[in-house]
Amino acid sequence: MQPDLELAVIGNCTWGALIDSRARLVWACLPRFDSDPLFPALLDAAPEHDGSFTIDLVDFESCEQSYDGNTAILVTVLRDRAGNALEIRDFAPRFVNRGRFYRPALLVRRLRPLRGDPRIRILLRPRHGYGALRPSLTRGSNHLRIVTPDLTMRLTTDGPIAYVAGAVPFVLDRPIDLILGPDESLAGAIGATARDFDERTRDYWTEWSRTLSIPFEWQDAVIRAAITLKLCHFEETGAIVAALTTSIPEAPDTGRNWDYRFCWLRDAYFVIHALNQLGATKTMEAYLSYIQNLASGAEGQLQPVYGIALEANLEERTEPQLAGYRGMGPVRVGNQAYRQPQHDVYGSLVLAATHSFFDQRLLHRGGMRLFELLERFGARAALLWDQPDAGLWELRTRSHVHTFSAAMCWAACDRLAKIALQLGEAARAARWRAEADRIRAGILEQAWSEKRNSFAASFGGHEMDASLLLLNEIGFIAAEDPRFASTVAAVEKDLRRGPYLLRYAEPDDFGAPSTAFNVCTFWYIGALTALGRRDEARELFENMLARRNRLGLLSEDLDPATGELWGNFPQTYSMVGLITAATRLSKSWGDAF
Repeated sequence: MQPDLELAVIGNCTWGALIDSRARLVWACLPRFDSDPLFPALLDAAPEHDGSFTIDLVDFESCEQSYDGNTAILVTVLRDRAGNALEIRDFAPRFVNRGRFYRPALLVRRLRPLRGDPRIRILLRPRHGYGALRPSLTRGSNHLRIVTPDLTMRLTTDGPIAYVAGAVPFVLDRPIDLILGPDESLAGAIGATARDFDERTRDYWTEWSRTLSIPFEWQDAVIRAAITLKLCHFEETGAIVAALTTSIPEAPDTGRNWDYRFCWLRDAYFVIHALNQLGATKTMEAYLSYIQNLASGAEGQLQPVYGIALEANLEERTEPQLAGYRGMGPVRVGNQAYRQPQHDVYGSLVLAATHSFFDQRLLHRGGMRLFELLERFGARAALLWDQPDAGLWELRTRSHVHTFSAAMCWAACDRLAKIALQLGEAARAARWRAEADRIRAGILEQAWSEKRNSFAASFGGHEMDASLLLLNEIGFIAAEDPRFASTVAAVEKDLRRGPYLLRYAEPDDFGAPSTAFNVCTFWYIGALTALGRRDEARELFENMLARRNRLGLLSEDLDPATGELWGNFPQTYSMVGLITAATRLSKSWGDAF
């Protein structure tokens, strides 16, 4: 079966899995987001390896798939040619138990016949060593044990274990449950445990979604995007991963394959900003804990990306035993971007923390201790704003003084001035305001291209970069300033491809980009909205909604000619863009009736 990104995501803020439209679990890293994938089929073209956990309906004909309301519980209905049908409910348990979140590395698959006598095979085909090896499978009275050198998991079921172990077809004549988790005996009966986990997990997600402050229009899309962002949150430490996958190519056969299962400070800021717009502040508070732990040991110097448990060394390697998505390797593990200077990260960290000094709803508000930590990074921003870096697009073999990096350094100093005033530190506020003004004056002088009548991607250059569309959003320049409108016009001219936007158009280390970057299209929609071009913005937004897969999810990139999704999945950047655009474009609740 040729893989595509018509995938659903389930998870519980510890681990996540991707399930295709025929109920094949094709990607799952256990016990956490960045682990060796136990089910790597998405990146392996060899059918003899498989690497999936499949509920296979004999004589399959069609399927239906949806989430159970506003939850992360996936419901798949499979039908065969004779009209027989079954339902599969897939989820990772998440609920409050004894005063804390219960979110184990555990998967529940609940099967029940809907019509007739569906015949199924349960195919449990795990791998380890990034697809290189098949784990040992040992059998108990009601379970199979999956044994690898680093992980032992147990599949417990009230179904016929002999049929599961032998992948034997059988008639599903009653409901059965499959619980894959740590190698421990269940405390209760299998069916009762699965039912209890199901009900409590559904209650959790329904209540979490109910508390969101959503826009009047596009509510389903916004709620699904918010749940997806939450699923990319590693709650144990507060880190937020950029995506759940590695090495899904940005474009076919390009080698633009990267591991996104880490916490980019830039991406995390955008996620926090989007969730704050919806009132989901607990994720921000958890992330603040992550960056406080990071900041306390960083001595003012930051990497752009860290592991989800603060790992600093993310040395990149390839795993040749996995052929790659559609056979398009290489499959990379780790990300060499951790070594790059990317000066915008100082602004990203400060901006992510700024909200905590002003929002009186928070249990843990920012104070002097956090402010003094942030000042270390402000000092780095003030020092590095006009120095070359790899930029937010992480160029591997070249560096420039990137306008967006400089503007984010300005933002760091600007927000520190505002925080200092909030804390009653007038002298420190004046010092940070002077730094911000100095940086802003330098950017206005050095990043402006008279030739293009626009800000340019880098100091002294004339090329365009979609990140210039954010200059208004971060407060660097007003939407009413004619320089912003002319910059948007220049970006349109160079980077727009139909209703989509490229990141940049110039060739990089891998040639000229061919796919649009989804969040850039959303940035463009935001810029048009700021300029009062709301009808255009709404049209583009509706088109982007139509590009989501059947479950309402987006990857990193898409092909402008076909609309096909490419890149790591689900991409937090893209889901953030959807939320931000919907919030800006929606009619208000007061004007809706």
